Amino acid sequence: MLETQNLTIRFGGHVAVDRVSCTFEPGTLTAIVGPNGAGKTTWFNLISGQLRATAGRVRLHGIDITAEGPAARTRRGIGRAFQLTQLFPALPVRENVRLVVQSRARLGLNLWSVWRDHRGVLERTQQLLEQVRLEARADQPAGSLPHGDQRKLEVAMLMALEPSVFMFDEPTAGMSVDEAPVVLDLIRQLKARTDCTILLVEHKMDVVRELADRIVVLHNGQLVADGEPGLVIASPVVQQAYLGLAA
Repeated sequence: MLETQNLTIRFGGHVAVDRVSCTFEPGTLTAIVGPNGAGKTTWFNLISGQLRATAGRVRLHGIDITAEGPAARTRRGIGRAFQLTQLFPALPVRENVRLVVQSRARLGLNLWSVWRDHRGVLERTQQLLEQVRLEARADQPAGSLPHGDQRKLEVAMLMALEPSVFMFDEPTAGMSVDEAPVVLDLIRQLKARTDCTILLVEHKMDVVRELADRIVVLHNGQLVADGEPGLVIASPVVQQAYLGLAA
């Protein structure tokens, strides 16, 4: 479904991502791990189009999308949740989700539309709010939500896009012990599907062990390990140098 081929980006003399080649199949969840500064988020930015590659290729469903920007890649089916939430802070929670649902339904983005005429949009919006347990906060401005609820709202917006590739960059970062399970449950539900691919940058190894079908390890911008979670985690070099675990 998704492939990076020798993907590289340089910032001056620094190579942040160095010839990373990887393929991702439908129905799988791949965890991308490594120390801070390893290039994980930069690689995500290259895949989703926030950064332009110095060299290499990105392919989605076999189509070369390397030259396309983030909006075009989103339309093709790449959905991205960021480390820092990307919301419409002045709009109510419901409107944040509804705008994405409406866009996905190709009904336009006219804020002055008579929304009652779009029953399917309203029903889908309500369904998503219930899934992330934000229906009680639907009329609050998104910017007034606690951090954990903002993360849940961003996941709802990502789900509203109905992408074929879901990209989560530390989805539970900053969330409390009580809040994180809601987002993790949603990721589990997505993983149960066979028509989408999930990429997950995550530092919490208990989450990685539970959710991942595969682990990719980056270090200094290079791919240094790739395989089944048990084998990768058991590797002494990965334990000592990249995951901070005891040998």
